Amino acid sequence: MSLKRRDFIKLSAGTGAILSSASSLASGNKKHDHFNLDKLQKMTDNVVPITVEERKTRVAKAQKLMAENNIQAVLLDSGTSLVYFTGIHWWPSERTMVAIIPAKGEVKYVSPAFEADRLRELIKIGNDVKIWEEHESPYKVIVDTLKEYGINGGNIGMEERLRFFVLDGVRKEAPNLNFVSGDPVTATCRMIKSPAEIALLQKANDITIASIRVGVSSLKEGMSNRELSDIIGEAHRKLGGNSDGALVNIGESSALPHGSIKPQHIKKGDIVLMDCGCTVEGYTSDITRTVVFGAEPTKRQLDIWNLEKKAQAAGFAAAKIGQPCENVDIAARKVLIDAGFGPGYKLPGCPHRTGHGIGMDGHEWGNMVLGNKKLLEPGMCFSIEPTIVLPGEFGVRLEDCAYIAEDGARWFTKQSIAIDKPFAE
Repeated sequence: MSLKRRDFIKLSAGTGAILSSASSLASGNKKHDHFNLDKLQKMTDNVVPITVEERKTRVAKAQKLMAENNIQAVLLDSGTSLVYFTGIHWWPSERTMVAIIPAKGEVKYVSPAFEADRLRELIKIGNDVKIWEEHESPYKVIVDTLKEYGINGGNIGMEERLRFFVLDGVRKEAPNLNFVSGDPVTATCRMIKSPAEIALLQKANDITIASIRVGVSSLKEGMSNRELSDIIGEAHRKLGGNSDGALVNIGESSALPHGSIKPQHIKKGDIVLMDCGCTVEGYTSDITRTVVFGAEPTKRQLDIWNLEKKAQAAGFAAAKIGQPCENVDIAARKVLIDAGFGPGYKLPGCPHRTGHGIGMDGHEWGNMVLGNKKLLEPGMCFSIEPTIVLPGEFGVRLEDCAYIAEDGARWFTKQSIAIDKPFAE
């Protein structure tokens, strides 16, 4: 696998005006109106979608893993893994539609009869569609299809998002089969990203960091967290991403890692925490920046921000090929413990894991958490975000995502420089 680090984002001339102003605004040295979002230009003209050939390679890898794990076939329900292997987006209705990947043979589909023609329009991998009418059992059709592969016993893998009613229906039709987790196949495939996937993740990260810059440049006193979230989301869309939303927490609410329902409006001296992401061709970003609005930071704010930066850097330094994922969490958390926070998840301190896997889903396998002995290897992608929470005061999170290249860990985005310089120029 040859993974190249892309150049840091280069925005259009219209966007460039906001870049130099972002850090000064964050520290309150200038007053700015909302940036004109119409000046933003798409950053996705050079995006290359995942090809059919790559999806075929994924199926072949899955079949190899099935043989290694003594799994005869894997059932894919509507959801991310179905898209990953087949490219098909399908609404998860109560009418069962599954794809079947056998250990040997072509991918086949089981579909409601009246949906079959629509399904055939979407199929790029395999071509055999087995149908069931409204009064018939889709589960019997699934079992009959397995028999066509010569599967009359053994282990059938059920991917993680396959719904219970599908499993329950199939196992009642085939008590002779043993139903097991499909994770050794689906998770193992999806955890290791190809160069094409890395490129899409890079683009999503580029767009998100640019969108947060727009948000910071738009800060003004009295603005609500919802207003700022909407600006960042619209920037995502103007730049060519599909916005996953922007979680904005202000002041005391920034101490709640996933936000508060309380009304929030920005005033001078407030911590403003922005946790944002978008998708590009189905691949997602996840970035958090924390600034102080309209005033010089207090010593407390500055000290906590600097400690957060140190903890994040320690986590990245521990992300070494051949070392367990948990080392990232251990290293980042040690910085906090040594400074008198924690220990463990105790507050004040970091109440959650240091990072999560990321790819087509915002949270995937490969968590940077104590107890995860999975060894880091090229192609793995994950966040590093050891939030510091001070209950009743504020919280600081610096979150960037990294990937493991052939020569070690690399950031998708450049880290914040300082509390008043949230972006590397």
